[in-house]
Amino acid sequence: MRTDGDSWDINTSVGSTAMFVAAARALAGRRPGALAVDPLAEVFVRAAGAEWAALLDGELPDHPLSQPGFGQSFQQHQLARTKYFDDYFHAATAAGVRQVVILAAGLDARAYRLSWPGGTILFELDRPQVLEFKRETLSAHGDQPHVDRREVPVDLRENWPVPLRKHGFDPAAPTAWLAEGLLIYLPADAQDRLFETIDSLSARGSWVAVEQMDPLPVEAVAAMAEHSDDNDRDRAEWFSLIYNDPRTDTAEWFADHGWTADRIGLDDYLREQGRPVSSAAPDAGPSGLISLVTAVRP
Repeated sequence: MRTDGDSWDINTSVGSTAMFVAAARALAGRRPGALAVDPLAEVFVRAAGAEWAALLDGELPDHPLSQPGFGQSFQQHQLARTKYFDDYFHAATAAGVRQVVILAAGLDARAYRLSWPGGTILFELDRPQVLEFKRETLSAHGDQPHVDRREVPVDLRENWPVPLRKHGFDPAAPTAWLAEGLLIYLPADAQDRLFETIDSLSARGSWVAVEQMDPLPVEAVAAMAEHSDDNDRDRAEWFSLIYNDPRTDTAEWFADHGWTADRIGLDDYLREQGRPVSSAAPDAGPSGLISLVTAVRP
């Protein structure tokens, strides 16, 4: 269960979810015609230990990511949001943005795998243990960032704009912000404070992209508590890490604060990309609750 001031590294608590997501990207990216490919995801997963490597090698058929319902749906979810946010950064930099901030960066490797215009500065904010794992793992693999990447080791529950500024962030310059896979790990009031901070630090011409998930239905939560197989235990453990409370709609919040905001449901985005939507399966996961949002400050 989450507590105020709790801590983690890449293999515990909230940090472990980044590894789970990286494993999903690695597995899904192997499929022919994959919607997106993150070749560095497998590097992270294999560096995390033998059990994770065994998952990639097909030796854990009972793992949730190996299941035809939830596993396939979750992998599809990860590729969809990867492509959406990759395209977001291409659009923002094409519009002239040269300052990027990735909040709760986890195992996001866009600094290493995307092409960036000259002069771009990319700030990654996360706990120091997570940033260290990423940097050391990719360095050992021979990978270097394609951009001026600056680590900002900080807990987002702290006053993170102070260290961000100390690392060279310029609030007078347009910024492309990213909050991918973050909001559900924040209480509703903390989400609003995050948005307020982004708004206060964003010059005209700034962009922000967010993944939002609506609260899980009460019956879904109850079902997780009632079952005891491995998959349900894994999902119950994940549920203990999130805040399943009602919260402000992201697109509406930014629109109300003068931004131009667009929102698309994850399933609708998959249909736009010509991909099957598997969320109708009973154990497919919460993709129908997930939305992808982009907002621009004119």
